[in-house]
Amino acid sequence: MTRRVDVEFKDVRLMGYLAEPDGKPKAGIIVIQEWWGLTPDIEEIADRYAAEGFLAWAPDVYHGESTDEPDEARKLAMSMERDVAAIEIDAAIRYMKEERGIGRVGCVGYCMGGGLTLATAIRPTSNVDAVHVYYGGGMPPSEQISQISAPVLGSYGALDEGIPEEQVNMLRSTLTAAGVSNDVTLYEGAEHSFFNDTRPSFHPEAAGDSWEKSVAWFSKYLS
Repeated sequence: MTRRVDVEFKDVRLMGYLAEPDGKPKAGIIVIQEWWGLTPDIEEIADRYAAEGFLAWAPDVYHGESTDEPDEARKLAMSMERDVAAIEIDAAIRYMKEERGIGRVGCVGYCMGGGLTLATAIRPTSNVDAVHVYYGGGMPPSEQISQISAPVLGSYGALDEGIPEEQVNMLRSTLTAAGVSNDVTLYEGAEHSFFNDTRPSFHPEAAGDSWEKSVAWFSKYLS
């Protein structure tokens, strides 16, 4: 079952898209949007995780707004209050655990959502149990990354001009040095947003491999 949801939880308004699996969920997944907003392709990703047995929640961090125009997307991303988004993401994780009885909850995000996902892993208040970061820009400094304890899967494109290879390598080496379970892949021939099949940058091989790794990663660390 899938549906748009707008609920109050712990004095936080949670808006988004909820995709429920057949039968009892094996775990929960928070699916965080790109800078375009909560678009149909993000809802479809939530549906795909639900088909794998996860309760998937895609929070609407733009609160009803979305676009397919880059200039407008940039404005929406810049106007988003990151502190508010963090509160809503943390509340969504707590909602799954406390209201839905989900034992462990992971987080996956794309582009802007990838950055929010990595921030969720860094933030101790989130209580996230594992994450998958897709080409999240604005790489935090190593001092912040070293505070992460949740397992981190990372998927980046070698042709992504906004995220240099040295940043990806820094993420991997910092996590490894901190003793954090991680698997950070730089996909050759893939650009930014290679997972989004509605964009020219879509890279079927990288998207397919990263999806299989994602399902396996969450199945392992959220079980």
